[in-house]
Amino acid sequence: MSRRCELTGKGPMSGNNVSHANNKTRRRFLPNLNDVSLMSETLDRPVKLRISAAALRSVDHRGGLDAFLAKAKDEDLSPNALKIKKEIAKAQATA
Repeated sequence: MSRRCELTGKGPMSGNNVSHANNKTRRRFLPNLNDVSLMSETLDRPVKLRISAAALRSVDHRGGLDAFLAKAKDEDLSPNALKIKKEIAKAQATA
């Protein structure tokens, strides 16, 4: 399982550990990923995703999963999230 947020595309970054003696060694900064079930109002069912804590706050700020996916860029989304976005768009078009 890759360490990448399914909604924002945020992944590992690299940098340095810097000691008191100013020695530098390479390290990785991993995103804070959580397995969550977000409720989709349009589909009327929960959707399981692996997203970062920052993305979870963004979803709440935008007013839910449906609103977040409507504004999200397709290149940032995982294939699973893209599939959910298309399901939501199709359900909204028929409603």
